[in-house]
Amino acid sequence: MTTPRTEHLVLPGVLTADQAAATVAGILRVQREDGAIPWFRGHHLDPWDHVEAAMALDTAGEHTAAERAYEWLARHQNDDGSWYAAYADGAHDDVTDRGRESNFVAYIAVGVWHHYLSTGDDTFLDRMWPVVYAAIEFVLRLQQPGGQIGWRRDDDGTPTTDALLTGSSSVHHALRCALAVAEQREEPQPDWELAAGALRHAIRRHPERFLDKNRYSMDWYYPVLGGALTGDEARARIDESWDRFVVPGLGVRCVVPNPWVTGGESAELALALWATGESDRALAVLQSIQHLRDDASGLYWTGYVFDDDAIWPRELTTWTAGSLLLAVAALGGHEATCAVFGGEHLPRGLDPDCCP
Repeated sequence: MTTPRTEHLVLPGVLTADQAAATVAGILRVQREDGAIPWFRGHHLDPWDHVEAAMALDTAGEHTAAERAYEWLARHQNDDGSWYAAYADGAHDDVTDRGRESNFVAYIAVGVWHHYLSTGDDTFLDRMWPVVYAAIEFVLRLQQPGGQIGWRRDDDGTPTTDALLTGSSSVHHALRCALAVAEQREEPQPDWELAAGALRHAIRRHPERFLDKNRYSMDWYYPVLGGALTGDEARARIDESWDRFVVPGLGVRCVVPNPWVTGGESAELALALWATGESDRALAVLQSIQHLRDDASGLYWTGYVFDDDAIWPRELTTWTAGSLLLAVAALGGHEATCAVFGGEHLPRGLDPDCCP
């Protein structure tokens, strides 16, 4: 195991260098030899959270471990470009959910671009390009006439036309990263550019095209985190629901009105705040969830029910730790993380000529 690079993962009131190294080591302990990163050992793996944890490893210079995570995905990709929604943590990677969720499938583009920017490894990018290409093509077959992305295809092939705002916002981010990969390889993808523009327009202007999940904090901040909303528009969206979801000193509610704050949502909100230029608020949010840290493992509990003063569920998840490391890395100026989540230099795609 290499010594983690933690100079940009030190943040007052959030992580010391030793704590950052312990968190990285905690993720590495959960990662299997074949590269898979389950939520925790004995549980399951899903492709989105697997990528989130892999990106966190790259923030600490654990590039070999991160590459093994992407190689696991390449080996397990279905013929149609997808991955299943969940795999058991076991010797045979038994599938426990045979649905194929669009945002889970698309997220590999974010991870691959992040790894490339972290390493400059052209051979890796060449090897992963067919994997990314097939994944994005699968996802875009679920795009609806209004631009939104159907959230799932069932095991029998039946597409779900209903779209989720959180999932579509994550796909928007992934499409921009996929376009960056295509540009780097000098392989233009005009259909992807059109798809990204249509999706962004739907997110910005047509909330009625998505299922109503506004009780969930992810639907609040993900249009910002996914880069569809920027500048004043992004800041206005954050401000309008701040008091609904943020519990001062404790973190971010997963869903209102439940008295439950979660580490993953809190760290993602911090990353969205950083992307809008609000680093002070981002830091405060990250400081507020240090009560979820387990010093023995370096990992973080998924959530806390504050009415009952209870950790719940009793899970120390790699993706919670991963999301926190990514937020800290952005605040610490880690170049690849800033480029991927800041989005300033990611391709935008093409806006629709007319906007019904």
